[in-house]
Amino acid sequence: MSLLRRLEKLENKKNGDQQEEQTENKPANNLASIPGRKEVVKKEDPTIKLKSHIHKELVEVLGQQTTEEGDIKEELKQKIPSIVDQIVERENISLSVGDKKKIINEIINESIGLGPIQPLLDDPDISEIMVNGPDQVYIEKNGRLELSGVTFRDDDHVMHVIEKIVTPLGRRIDEGSPMVDARLPDGSRVNCIIPPLSLTGPTITIRKFSKVPLTIENLKEKESLTEEMATFLEAAVLCRLNIIVSGGTGSGKTTTLNVLSSFIPSNERIVTIEDAAELQLQQEHVIRLESRPPNIEGKGAVTIRDLVRNSLRMRPERIVVGEVRSGEALDMLQAMNTGHDGSITTGHANSPRDMLSRLETMVLMAGMDLPVRAIREQISSGIDLIVHQMRMRDGSRKITHITEVQGMEGEVITLQDLFYFEQTGIDENGKVQGEFRTTGIRPKFMSRLESEGVDIPLEVFAPELEI
Repeated sequence: MSLLRRLEKLENKKNGDQQEEQTENKPANNLASIPGRKEVVKKEDPTIKLKSHIHKELVEVLGQQTTEEGDIKEELKQKIPSIVDQIVERENISLSVGDKKKIINEIINESIGLGPIQPLLDDPDISEIMVNGPDQVYIEKNGRLELSGVTFRDDDHVMHVIEKIVTPLGRRIDEGSPMVDARLPDGSRVNCIIPPLSLTGPTITIRKFSKVPLTIENLKEKESLTEEMATFLEAAVLCRLNIIVSGGTGSGKTTTLNVLSSFIPSNERIVTIEDAAELQLQQEHVIRLESRPPNIEGKGAVTIRDLVRNSLRMRPERIVVGEVRSGEALDMLQAMNTGHDGSITTGHANSPRDMLSRLETMVLMAGMDLPVRAIREQISSGIDLIVHQMRMRDGSRKITHITEVQGMEGEVITLQDLFYFEQTGIDENGKVQGEFRTTGIRPKFMSRLESEGVDIPLEVFAPELEI
């Protein structure tokens, strides 16, 4: 949908909103009857008429032009201030400099951005935006959740923003398909869910990613890991070990995956597979695959599992799966066991041992009637390393375990921690205190590292490393 068409739709919707406001005792939307849903009566925005005039004039000014959308965006930014000045002068409206600037910014955000949440998207210190209906927008800033002062007019206003996100991607959201995963042009991950599934109104959750991809140096500066751990992880990637990054929601798994992928040599062919593309690999030879939901008839879906199977026919040297959640874990393990070394993926788990249990469950979800021992043998031979990450109480993110998968002993997969974080307490400012330690045990794959020409100083495995 062109930007001009979006402006026209917004103008028509605004006119309809004004007519509804003039009708007494008419509920704001059909969600007012939902149990537990509080209907909030908002004060009428005194500038809504002015904004409506501005939108109408913008449509008229650009209506006869055949400009590319990117050029229209720049033209809008230039024309909006002068159009506001003209209307204010013509209508003899008294506005302070601050109010005028605010209106201009709101119009720009509505026209070429994502409305009220655009300033939050532009703030580099905000890492997550959570729209819980029109009246409540939370943000995560510096690792802590807080309520922002941003609100929407109503549910339709939130729905308009959702449509602006999903439509360019060819995805849909309606009562028949009330959930969608999407992404923004900058790679930020978006999840939307609407009524009747969401009782609080249309909900948007945006996970932002740094415009400049984080490096291993950034993680060291944030005290997410030590120099020795960084050296070891770089060697593990260069040596083509199969790695799973595990952790809870918001623990920083994708960021760590991006950092690990930066160690992959630039001359290797990499295939990435994701639900919504968000990885930020910097190499040139990267093939990015993205799953596809079913169409309105329930057909045409392409799953992560389909893409993993297809990637094996694309001569990959590395397969990077954004996250394994279901039966694709079986195909991923088979790839790791059939010569596709150096693969990396992430998964939700509370500990390295829990990650193995989750993998067993996911393999069973593939519908294959496999004995548990066979599954565990596949896991123990396919996975070399588990990197576990946690979001601490103070909002910081730390790699708490780097654990080697050593093999099978009887019916049990044996694990060995190589590095771990030991929390000792919390200081008066609420900051987590602790030490990164090493067990002093050299991994079983050290001979493999040496045969690949990857040299790791023995000091890396010296015990009692502290920061």
